[in-house]
Amino acid sequence: MRTARAFGSRARFLLDLGRAQAETTAMATGFLTIDLDALARNWTVLDKASGGGVESGAVVKANGYGLGASAVARRLARAGARRFFVAAAEEGAAVRRALGPGPEIGVFGGHMAGDADKLRAHGLVPMLNSIEQLTRHFEALPGHPFGVQIDSGMNRLGLEPAEWAAVREIAISAAPRLVMSHLACADDPDHPINASQLRCFREMTDGCGIPRSLSATGGILLGADYHFEVTRPGIGVYGGRPFEGAEPVVTLDLPVIQVREVMPGEAVGYGVTWKAEHPTRVATVAAGYADGIFRYFAHQGRMMHHGTPCPILGRVSMDLITVDVTHLPEDPVSLQLLGESQTVDDVADAARTIGYEILTSLGARYGRRYLGGGA
Repeated sequence: MRTARAFGSRARFLLDLGRAQAETTAMATGFLTIDLDALARNWTVLDKASGGGVESGAVVKANGYGLGASAVARRLARAGARRFFVAAAEEGAAVRRALGPGPEIGVFGGHMAGDADKLRAHGLVPMLNSIEQLTRHFEALPGHPFGVQIDSGMNRLGLEPAEWAAVREIAISAAPRLVMSHLACADDPDHPINASQLRCFREMTDGCGIPRSLSATGGILLGADYHFEVTRPGIGVYGGRPFEGAEPVVTLDLPVIQVREVMPGEAVGYGVTWKAEHPTRVATVAAGYADGIFRYFAHQGRMMHHGTPCPILGRVSMDLITVDVTHLPEDPVSLQLLGESQTVDDVADAARTIGYEILTSLGARYGRRYLGGGA
């Protein structure tokens, strides 16, 4: 018969095992740290750059560029943002639940079929993009606030000049909250289409008496001619180009599962695309393309250990990445992909993409923690 002491020992063992398993599970996911105060400071700088008398909104689409729209929107509201923009009505509903009544939430995708109930229930402002959407909105939600998006040369969304000319008086008589367009090449200040779109936007909107918006982050940095009455800071708020002065917002720390010695002639990873030329200590990191770390990052990218670069070896697989840590004084417990030593744009350059894609691809398996309150 088992004694009470034996049962007590077993209970303690199971308790310790449970704690260890919980800790292992937390460590295995990696940690995405989001500095909401840095994000708010970035917004404040862009707000000031927009100039006096110009209202700065905030773009929080794609779940706050992958960082959590609710936490991001609440922190930006604390910083002073009173106008927010999302891509679709479903996103707008989530942001409204986070912010409550008051702030205006514009929907870039406009009034899609089936959106009326969401727009009404959550007080969303669709940016109407076509005559079809204008008709749908006026019939389904007469008197409900709306904005208008016009096409100044990007040929993606918005009423074309001839369409706008045909409905301008009708639309303006209904008092839209905003008339907006979007710049195609604002991150390239010398591109001639910037001036062309500015000229077209002025021709289409001068004298309308309605607040206007042409600029996201890149347009803000082009100067006052592009600001009009409302700006829409986006990627710069989250620490990305073309706002070179942005503070980093995201830190991504990834746990090391195992470190092994690889001898000359031995290969690492799928396809044996990398072979050791000398004895190499290889760390296997718990992350991969399922977590938004692109396969192209293989052989191009690196991770960091307290500011020291550690090259990626072999292919990025679904859940694992192998990294050269030979030059480190001791085996690392974790390695960092994003942080002060390697920004989202550094990672994007290595992966031959853009910071937007890196941020919005960050996987759901990471543990997340927010700094600065408002989460």
